[in-house]
Amino acid sequence: MLPTPIKEILTWEPRGQSCMVGGWVRTFRSNRFIHLNDGSNLAGIQVVVNFELLPAELLQSISPGACLRVKGRLEASSGKGQAVEIQAVEIELMGKAESDIQAADFYPLQPKAHSLEFLREIAHLRFRTQTFGAVFRIRHAMTFAMHRFFHERGFFNIHSPILTASDAEGAGEMFRVTTLAADQPPRAEDGSVDFSKDFFGKAAHLTVSGQLEAELAALALSKVYTFGPTFRAENSNTTRHLAEFWMIEPEVAFADLNDNMDLAEANLKYLMHYALEHCAEDLAFLNERWKKEEEAKKKEERSELDLLERIQFVLKEPFARITYEEAIRILEESPYQKKKKFQYPVKGWGTDLQSEHERYLVEKEFKRPVILTDYPKEIKAFYMRMNEDGRSVRAMDILFPGIGEMVGGSQREERLEFLQNRMAEMGIPETELHWYLDTRRFGTVPHSGYGLGFERLLLFVTGMSNIRDVIPFPRFPKGIAF
Repeated sequence: MLPTPIKEILTWEPRGQSCMVGGWVRTFRSNRFIHLNDGSNLAGIQVVVNFELLPAELLQSISPGACLRVKGRLEASSGKGQAVEIQAVEIELMGKAESDIQAADFYPLQPKAHSLEFLREIAHLRFRTQTFGAVFRIRHAMTFAMHRFFHERGFFNIHSPILTASDAEGAGEMFRVTTLAADQPPRAEDGSVDFSKDFFGKAAHLTVSGQLEAELAALALSKVYTFGPTFRAENSNTTRHLAEFWMIEPEVAFADLNDNMDLAEANLKYLMHYALEHCAEDLAFLNERWKKEEEAKKKEERSELDLLERIQFVLKEPFARITYEEAIRILEESPYQKKKKFQYPVKGWGTDLQSEHERYLVEKEFKRPVILTDYPKEIKAFYMRMNEDGRSVRAMDILFPGIGEMVGGSQREERLEFLQNRMAEMGIPETELHWYLDTRRFGTVPHSGYGLGFERLLLFVTGMSNIRDVIPFPRFPKGIAF
């Protein structure tokens, strides 16, 4: 018989009824009060030990980290911080946790503060902390909300491939997948690796995006989205980069850039509403954690908003919509530019905007999320639709407070000749993407889409400061544990 989730038991009216729970010990106070948590919620439940019913040898074996199954009676609690408690009638020690700090198998999550850096080293256990329990319950809720948002709007979920022979971004920073011997791979006459002898008969990689495949599906099913893992072999150790991360990429036939902006804004607001409505307990806990972290910062580095206010910030008003050219003008005329407060000075048209510029527009200039459109073609991908001016493309980025770019998207170039010209300019062989060009040859149509980095979304919603703390097992340069 399975234990009843603690989250469910906490909704019961306490009348001394029998119940059974299972979970892991957070604390065992005064050899009488066990704080037990099964991961179903933040609070857990208090179990009160009856010395007359339970053997002393058993109680001596209970320590933080131990797994218990408890049978007892649900009673109203007179203690602070909880409405109900379980008066234990029977406790079964399912799994012991060594509490002797001299022992080799000493349980590392003792009841004290632990740094996030330390918890990353024991990522297989950090799920048991209140912080990471909250983060990963929110991650689940946002996953569900994302699928529900698109399902309610008639989208079809497409499982785009993880193994690919193309580079959607043209960046070339990809992980190679091969079955060839690492020490002595077969060689062609010119000395290069002969991938015709490899499993697929050509070089294969982990995907950087599901967008191109989603476009193929959208040009038959009209409205589709992908939600899956993507990979970048970028040697970056910043708090905003991972080598493995998850992307949501919708594609919509017949949609122009305005339709794309409307969909992305609705998507983000839907997720914020869902988090506030369904993750209140976890968000309240993370909000208190956020406030403590902000208090420790220098005054000029503190956020003007707490975590909950920041989420509400997204919902209050329509997102501001301006062109890249207008943004450059605002930044050039800003006091930050004039007083040289920007680490990267803005140098007119063609400047590749940095996070500091994006945050200035959101947090100082407009005080709401901002959608930037119509970027220079030189700093954007080949598949974005060319504007009539010949120098800009129908791109859009959505900028959020504290994060910078949250969403990147565009109206796609549906005109075959224009697409071929852009590929030639960027040195992309048509032979590699003949299947993509076929969609422009056979029944082409204007269409649009965007990419939403799931971990960046979670950074915003949870208030965590490092992207490695919103994915269960982070992958980064020199980091592939667990």
